[in-house]
Amino acid sequence: MSLSHAQVQAQLTGPGQLFEMQEIGDTGVRTWKHAPAHFRALLEMSRFHGEKVFLVYEDEHITFEDHFRRAATLAGRLVEEYGVGKGDRVAVAMRNYPEWVISFSAVLAAGAIAVPLNAWWTEAELAYGVSDSGAKVLIADGERALRLASTGVPLIVTRGEAPAGARTFEDVLGEVTADVKLPDVELLPDDPATIFYTSGTTGHPKGALGSHRNLGQSPMTVAYGLMRAVALSGKDVAAAAGTRRITLLTVPLFHVTGCFSAMTTTMFSGGGLVLMYKWDPEQALRLIERERVSAMIGVPTNAWQLMSHPDFGKYDLSSLTTLGYGGAPAPPKLLERITTNLPDRAPSNGYGMTETTALAIGNGGADYHARPDSIGRPSPVVDVRVVDPLGAELPPGEVGELCVRGPNVILGYWNKPEATAQTFVGGWLHTGDLAKMDEEGFVYIVDRAKDMVIRGGENVYCAEVEAALFEHPAVDDAAVIGVPHDELGEEVGAVIRTAPGASVTPDELRTFLTDRIAKFKIPAHFWFRDAELPRNPGGKILKTHLRREVLGT
Repeated sequence: MSLSHAQVQAQLTGPGQLFEMQEIGDTGVRTWKHAPAHFRALLEMSRFHGEKVFLVYEDEHITFEDHFRRAATLAGRLVEEYGVGKGDRVAVAMRNYPEWVISFSAVLAAGAIAVPLNAWWTEAELAYGVSDSGAKVLIADGERALRLASTGVPLIVTRGEAPAGARTFEDVLGEVTADVKLPDVELLPDDPATIFYTSGTTGHPKGALGSHRNLGQSPMTVAYGLMRAVALSGKDVAAAAGTRRITLLTVPLFHVTGCFSAMTTTMFSGGGLVLMYKWDPEQALRLIERERVSAMIGVPTNAWQLMSHPDFGKYDLSSLTTLGYGGAPAPPKLLERITTNLPDRAPSNGYGMTETTALAIGNGGADYHARPDSIGRPSPVVDVRVVDPLGAELPPGEVGELCVRGPNVILGYWNKPEATAQTFVGGWLHTGDLAKMDEEGFVYIVDRAKDMVIRGGENVYCAEVEAALFEHPAVDDAAVIGVPHDELGEEVGAVIRTAPGASVTPDELRTFLTDRIAKFKIPAHFWFRDAELPRNPGGKILKTHLRREVLGT
């Protein structure tokens, strides 16, 4: 007998159950009662998983006990040798190495605020993140260290040569002993924990300031989504909960999907996390077979490219039971391809933002097959509503801005009170996404209110790319648009009006942009025109007209 959503929620969240909820004071915000109160609690809990393998990177296998000892040791070194204290910021800039996870854990265990920097950023973008956050120490891989050496901030370097004046990760870590203890620091749920940078609509990115409560709640939200899908399918929840989950991480740890939907969730559950230096579908196929991977987490592009690889049929993928993705609209054909190529698997789509500490709304199992165009239903601790431009709640079926409230919503933007006040209103996060809800509570994203392209899960704000283009003397006017793409969801395109008497080629513009913006933001498509770009009476470019003109859509 199949259960309804209400019955499943009552079963999973009842008194004494793992997903029992409680309210924070009289705020109306519900939390997972049994979630870790802060990161130190999560880290100490993870030690009980002992000699189980936590992290896999190429031929390296690091157990939960190994990870705890190294993280606790590094936390002590940061406190004793670098004077890091509660509330200080420590930036981490590297690829998906085990040292990223160890560093992140150490910073938080020391009571400091972890600042993961986008490893794809240019030198100028990295320098901005360091300056804006006021980082006291930088921990970077060799490639990033070269870009960060000029900041003047103490630098710890792993997996590469340390610039003059920097120390190696191994030197700082020194001897790691079995009896190591975490530094003595008291943490509360509302203490700041993380600053993840989200692309800015007008140039510089904003630092999303997350709390220890946000961080501790997120693994429970992911786990609930998995158990909800199991319960709705009529399968045994207890058996599913006892199955160890080995996750292949296909996206960067410096994104909230990688950090919170995958890494901290694995730490919480006692599963295993398989890291990749960079996304490569053939390497992913090899790792799934070798490590008996049971879940893959990423963006729709990863699932699409995995199944498109010519050697897809040559590998044993029988262990892979779950394909989870979010961060970008899923191409309509993706579910069909998964059903054809990987039958009896459980694909799932999710919605979250940097500001919601990753997952807030999820669609999995039978729900996803029935409503592939929906992002699903909110987690039980998350409230959602759709509002009109004046903030009034709209009835089911009507389109408005999606607003979210819950223990996963961040504290605000780092040192940006005006932006915080605009986005977080009366306890509700205004997402900037246009959505509608049906009578059963399923949410559908209709459009983005923000002028943004999502390329393979990476947010690209059009205004930032346009500002960089305007620096070129041959560019008189510019408009950046999203170009549909089967694998990436969208690519970046730019319509350029050249200055009178000037000429410029796409390659010249791409070269010009190379040192100004990250590679993934550089337009893949250019269109040039002599006429003025179409604008409304307020001077805003009519991008719908441009898309119709250059794309025919």
